[in-house]
Amino acid sequence: MSYLKFEKAMMTNLQDSLPRELLRTNRSGAYSCSTIVDCNTRKYHGLLVVPVPGMDDDNHVLLSSLDPTVIQHGAAFNLGLHKYQGDNFSPKGHKYIREFDCDKVPTTVYRVGGVVLKKEVVFQHYEDRILIRYTLVDANSQTTLQFRPFLAFRSVRQFTHENSVASRDYKEVDNGISTCMYEGYPQLFMQFSKKNEFRFEPYWYRGLEYPKEQERGYASNEDLYVPGYFEMTIRKGESIVFSASTSETSTSKLKKIFDKEIETRSPRDNFFHCLVNAAHQFHNREANDDRYIFAGYPWFKCRARDQFISLPGLTLSIEEQNYFELVMQTAERGLREFMEGRELTVKIYEIEKPDVPLWCIWAIQQYAREVGRERCEKLYGKLLNDIVKFIESGSHPNLSLEKNGLLYADGKNEAITWMNSTVNGRPVVPRSGFIVEFNALWFNALKFVASMATLRGDDSKAEHYEQLAEKCKASFVETFLNDYGYLYDYVDGNMIDWSVRPNMIIAVALDYSPLDEKQKKGVLDVCTRELLTPKGLRSLSPKSGGYNPMYVGEQTQRDYAYHQGTAWPWLGGFYLEACLKLYKRTRLSFVERQMVGYEDEMYQHCIGTLPELFDGNPPFRGRGAISFAMNVAEVLRTLELLEKYKY
Repeated sequence: MSYLKFEKAMMTNLQDSLPRELLRTNRSGAYSCSTIVDCNTRKYHGLLVVPVPGMDDDNHVLLSSLDPTVIQHGAAFNLGLHKYQGDNFSPKGHKYIREFDCDKVPTTVYRVGGVVLKKEVVFQHYEDRILIRYTLVDANSQTTLQFRPFLAFRSVRQFTHENSVASRDYKEVDNGISTCMYEGYPQLFMQFSKKNEFRFEPYWYRGLEYPKEQERGYASNEDLYVPGYFEMTIRKGESIVFSASTSETSTSKLKKIFDKEIETRSPRDNFFHCLVNAAHQFHNREANDDRYIFAGYPWFKCRARDQFISLPGLTLSIEEQNYFELVMQTAERGLREFMEGRELTVKIYEIEKPDVPLWCIWAIQQYAREVGRERCEKLYGKLLNDIVKFIESGSHPNLSLEKNGLLYADGKNEAITWMNSTVNGRPVVPRSGFIVEFNALWFNALKFVASMATLRGDDSKAEHYEQLAEKCKASFVETFLNDYGYLYDYVDGNMIDWSVRPNMIIAVALDYSPLDEKQKKGVLDVCTRELLTPKGLRSLSPKSGGYNPMYVGEQTQRDYAYHQGTAWPWLGGFYLEACLKLYKRTRLSFVERQMVGYEDEMYQHCIGTLPELFDGNPPFRGRGAISFAMNVAEVLRTLELLEKYKY
């Protein structure tokens, strides 16, 4: 039985099915995303969404959707579904869905009278090509299919509306057409594996509405252009493959391409395999073979901090050491360009943030644990030393090593940590000065790099790093630990943030902690009492001022709530690691119960993956980006830790 399977009763109830989304990526920046009933509810949704480097750094919706229509005995049954203004849905094709499952590939089975039609969808890896296979499973008489493509040709951040500029020109190609609505865009090739007739009937469908944009207080309406429709007959047992791409293909090969793509897919038949599949969706390979980890979908690109936090869980935890090394190869080039003041040749955002080099060292440390210190020293030994030297020498523009051994960063006017929401250009949480996780990571980095120096026999450098670490440790406890047993979030002169926040858990979870066992248990206890939810750690305790756990409403309202009580699974990963390190096997069942809270999400929000964040209060609804790399990564890393402590 399929793990991700939904029956007719749920699929035909839009209240249940519309909130569930589905994501496919090609691992080269393009994606396909909609709801499981193929009704677009975001401006980011589309059947073929691709980057157009010649225009900007955004993704662009070329093909919004493809509506199939079944014709029997002269009667037409449209299987599409769109939401229009006034809460109107048309043509309500969801009522024909018999079942949907997402084991290897998303598969929808429709039943129209005696006709049973199966639809399977794959996104070809490393190609901007979406493929859909339609199979006529059963039919009592001659059946004809029509397909209407809804075109957008716009950025994911904009809308298209009926206009006289859009080109209606098209060119016939092998079993299909190519068209391009606006200058600067690539041609869109729509082809079938079977000969068909294209009937040119240009028409603008007006007033489509996207409720997810309404929720954020954004504009939410657009018009989509349909150039006409494709028509062909289909026999019982016959399969037809549709291709939409930015390049023409040989239609005689479409069925083989589809079969080959299915062979490469790993089944999503359990919780772990769903997360592995989600992990692969964050991969991004550029034309020059640079490798990246995207922070999330549908609106994130590669962000430096997110990439380093995600990298171990998305690669090492699923025994994909090779991809770790490929990503680090690109990331190291970017880090060196930044440290040397050269122009960046990598597509990594926010590499200048002060904690990025610290998270890089943490990621390499996880590599050493998994692969071995000897190989780690060989590949990354020089980089580790260069990063520490860069920080120690004060070369970073916003990270200085103070006399007390702690790192200082100015975040009063700019968001410099992972808590990066802003309103009117100002950080909502202006964390500045001595920041708790920065300095925990700094102590951990010094101890780790000292151990690597010892490994290669460089005792003088090892001693130097150990001395820096000891000074950092003493100052860390003196600066951050308070009489209530938890850690201040940041300290800047006389400004002390007493808020109970989850960043302190990182100091407990690291391999080298500046805290002793009693102090670590005290911090863990506070996190358990005030921050723990079934979906990770809250970003602020309910007892602290400004607690705002519900990530809802217009965008400004959401920005204020973003880090003021919402729950984050990636922080839950560090919390559970701390539990296992402190209490070993006695906490195994507790950690396993926490995993159940994440497994429930495989059937919600975006199926088979984890969203960006959750409300901090029950029922802990998923919010934000529909698939988030750091969350998937840390749950994978926790599952790996569970296995290690079991055996």
